[in-house]
Amino acid sequence: MTIAAPQTAERVQRSFTSRSQIAVLLQEARARTLQLIETVSEADLRAQHDPLMGPILWDLGHIGHFEELWLDRNLDGKVEFVEMPGMYNPFEHPRRVRGALPLPTLGATLDSMTEIRERVLERLARVDLESEDPLLRGGYVYQMVLQHEYQHNETMLQTLQLKAGAPYTPGTRREPPPVALPNGSRAEMVRVDVSNATVGTEDRLWSYDNERPRHVVDLSPFWIDRTPVTNEAYLAFIDDGGYRRRELWSDAGRTWLDESKAEAPKYWTREHDSWLCRSMDRVSSPELTAPVIHVCYHEAEAFARWAGKRLPTEAEWEVAASRDPSAGVSLAYPWGDRAPNASDANLDQLTFGVAPVDAYGANVSPLGCYGMLGDVWEWTSTDFDGYPGFEPFPYAEYSQVFFGTEHKVLRGGSWATRWGAIRNTFRNWDYPIRRQIFSGFRCARDD
Repeated sequence: MTIAAPQTAERVQRSFTSRSQIAVLLQEARARTLQLIETVSEADLRAQHDPLMGPILWDLGHIGHFEELWLDRNLDGKVEFVEMPGMYNPFEHPRRVRGALPLPTLGATLDSMTEIRERVLERLARVDLESEDPLLRGGYVYQMVLQHEYQHNETMLQTLQLKAGAPYTPGTRREPPPVALPNGSRAEMVRVDVSNATVGTEDRLWSYDNERPRHVVDLSPFWIDRTPVTNEAYLAFIDDGGYRRRELWSDAGRTWLDESKAEAPKYWTREHDSWLCRSMDRVSSPELTAPVIHVCYHEAEAFARWAGKRLPTEAEWEVAASRDPSAGVSLAYPWGDRAPNASDANLDQLTFGVAPVDAYGANVSPLGCYGMLGDVWEWTSTDFDGYPGFEPFPYAEYSQVFFGTEHKVLRGGSWATRWGAIRNTFRNWDYPIRRQIFSGFRCARDD
């Protein structure tokens, strides 16, 4: 299915065209959720495989009750996130304790999700999508619930990779295209010199609150890597003693290194004189031309220092991904405002891993950067905070409660990100020590 692209500030804002379109997208999202777990036993869905991630059975229940909260129970009045049922409230029950909750059976959970969906569709027939209520206008609340399910799909995939016992085996797989000739600049880095650069959006029909408002940033000219850092480049860092050279690591990075005892990215193991890496369902030597994945912020920062570079700020990242200098506009996706599809970028989960760089010929920004969307989330040096003039909507618990210095911003989505949950303005965030996420990076340097 092709999901329509959100519009940038320079274009007319989009909305759902019909209730039937909403129903189809809700159905497609649920079908994908169930497809991801079709080969997984109920015991594995119930188990807490790692303190970092709760049971997938909890995610399923949370998806259903989030939908009930926003699309049925309180659709006509003010909604408070604290109304989320206690068992499925993530603030009452953090991930590390969810395995001890009295979760219902898989059958009962799926029956509940089906019953909630039936009520949602019945109410959909009566919803005024032309309402002046910003939650309803253009179907915003349906967009939000769809993206919520998409994002939990990625969370479920993180859990499935951490799963103990037999590795996860997907029921359906899509192979990435063969590698094409490199697009854009063949140079290692791309120079960016954009005056009066703008980031963010004014869109209120698709985007999250933390993506707004659109604002001007003061950027000096800079250079940014044409591609994400590859396994080949990262192996050179490892071979040069990168994990042992403490001068490459920040104070926080050295603390993490001492505690983690890491010697390579997560899921890498040393066999004799070679490295092996485990993806979702296979173990193999690292594909040299593919982006390195499952590295934390501290590893990315140390590599950048080793390479004589730094991590980009999120504003630099967004300008490199979105700015079309010839037209003087910012694009929704690196390739334009056209709706994404399977040939544009390594997104939407079904490749179940990273692809070699330059495999997706359309995935090049006007400034010449490849792979700004898909394959790996990219760490930036920016702390997660609200933009100037930020206003929480429709609930503070999505973004605002995480603002501060504890989380770093990641950009660009990964192979596990659904098309409808990524765009050039999308902001993700996590703790700098996290590696179970599908994270990589690219470097920058001053002009």
